[in-house]
Amino acid sequence: MTNRIAFQGEPGAYSHEACRNARPDMEALPCRTFEDVIESVRSGAADLAMLPVENTTYGRVADIHRLMPHSGLHIIDEAFVRVHINLLGVPGAKLGDITEAHSHLVLLPQCSGFLKEHGIRGRVSPDNARAAREVAEVGDLHSAALASELAGEIYDLNVLARHIEDNDNNTTRFLIMSREANESRRGDHGMITSFVFQVRNIPAALYKAMGGFATNGINMTKLESYMVDGSFTATQFYADIVGHPEDRNVQLAMDELEHFTTNVEVLGVYPAAQPRG
Repeated sequence: MTNRIAFQGEPGAYSHEACRNARPDMEALPCRTFEDVIESVRSGAADLAMLPVENTTYGRVADIHRLMPHSGLHIIDEAFVRVHINLLGVPGAKLGDITEAHSHLVLLPQCSGFLKEHGIRGRVSPDNARAAREVAEVGDLHSAALASELAGEIYDLNVLARHIEDNDNNTTRFLIMSREANESRRGDHGMITSFVFQVRNIPAALYKAMGGFATNGINMTKLESYMVDGSFTATQFYADIVGHPEDRNVQLAMDELEHFTTNVEVLGVYPAAQPRG
């Protein structure tokens, strides 16, 4: 055991915040890419991977669903991070001093109202945590970063304005993955089972495949399709359902699913982090 949890990004990224919140007893290991995060767990450099899968504002995170089925890892938990955006400046800077704010392309529009109100120009950075680091390194009283409070702590920046995002419910969902599966029942809000599958090339295959979940009273909280192998005719589906594979109704639904699909693969069985509708 290394007691490390790997994430994509620089120290202070929202994925780093997810690691700190969900596994405060573990050392967070920054990685350059999602592939590097997965490989760090496969190689034993880290015990767990923290991977963002979807955001309430921008939808699913590109590439994650493609990477998970081939990762060799298993989902063992989920975590949610409320994306609070803060204006971070160097020591001595005041809000009125700031003329430009640096952050990732997806964060800048989320603060457009605040930036316009204060006459601050947005500047694109590859990563919000990197923006915080570079603002700290340059030391310009007129430059700030849009990032998490954790980034401010790490790079010794002051919070000049807190929670300045326009959308007050922007949240990112993360999945925690491990080399070993854990299908034990745990948590206070029930269990989630995640899996991928491809439908057979027969009429109404998807409709028939989904029928077993409806007739067995299973709540499917997510169903997404995406192309595989660069083909318009090869479609894979990713699904989350509320329930455990040992539940009788889940067994019946999965048996029916297999009649109309190919390559059904369970990615993980894990406790729901919050109640599902």
